[in-house]
Amino acid sequence: MDEYDRMAGTHAMSRRAVLAAGLVLALAGCREPGRQDTMRIMVPTPPGGGFDHTARTLAAVIEEIGAVSDMAVFNLAGSTGTAALARLVYERGSADLLLQMGLGLVANTHVDSAADSVTEATALARLIEVPEVLLVPADSEYATIDDVVRAWRASPGTMRVGGGSTPAGPDHLVIMLLAEELGIAPADVVYRSYDGGGPMQAALMSRAVDFAAAGPSEQRAAIDSGQLRVLALTGPEPDPGIDAPTLTQAGIDLEFMNWRGLLAPPGLADDDLAWLLALVERVHASPEWEERLTRNRWTDAYLAGEEFAAFLAAEDERTGRTLERIGLAGT
Repeated sequence: MDEYDRMAGTHAMSRRAVLAAGLVLALAGCREPGRQDTMRIMVPTPPGGGFDHTARTLAAVIEEIGAVSDMAVFNLAGSTGTAALARLVYERGSADLLLQMGLGLVANTHVDSAADSVTEATALARLIEVPEVLLVPADSEYATIDDVVRAWRASPGTMRVGGGSTPAGPDHLVIMLLAEELGIAPADVVYRSYDGGGPMQAALMSRAVDFAAAGPSEQRAAIDSGQLRVLALTGPEPDPGIDAPTLTQAGIDLEFMNWRGLLAPPGLADDDLAWLLALVERVHASPEWEERLTRNRWTDAYLAGEEFAAFLAAEDERTGRTLERIGLAGT
């Protein structure tokens, strides 16, 4: 090979190296459309409740599967949750903000006559369903749900009932529906609202309330340790880990399931929405999320995108009718 050939070969190799380097740089600069490197999950209630627990569990899974490297969860309580919904609607087009929500927020938009409806936001996914449990302290005089029913019917105004949600939240709503089923007038229900499961548990243990409604995962430690005793579950099926009947098994014709899901701001770009929907699908399909479902005894109730939007619209309408019937809408 003469000098010219060697120079030509060297030039060709150098040119290929430059092109390869350029390709690497170009690929490094490529970004998946809609991808977010940082994300915020907003919780519309104080720390310690069901929404907060779900949001922080979700954030942990998103980081564990490597979908988003920088997750932040923050609480924006106020106006029974509707302040956070207003913030979400205000951040129109922001693809880095999610709202952890559920039945309680849907109900509170009707109770407070909120300016914003959940249907104005972008529906991402319904994630889980959970029943409520009816609880007493371990040494309560009420051994069964029948004991509570008899005492409550006999003297509704003296039976104090607690919950870790605001009026029309899941704890309150199930109590009001139970009272309706038992023939107890809404005005006679003495409901005491606490900011989350911790204060509600303290009230129950100190006998500030006679019995209470709660999400089972929020009171799991106290139930498992024997501090609190479950009298009944509100779902359609018993829980193998809880020694208590469902309301229907106890002869009370009521089933109630709370649910939790995610909303995004309105006005998202198509790429942003597609990426967020892919994100919730990736979370739902992950073994990390499956393990959290088992650990928390949550029921998988996954609905995404248009299916969740249709469910949300129907749930909004149904909840509004229910609250009007029991005298809570617009109070």
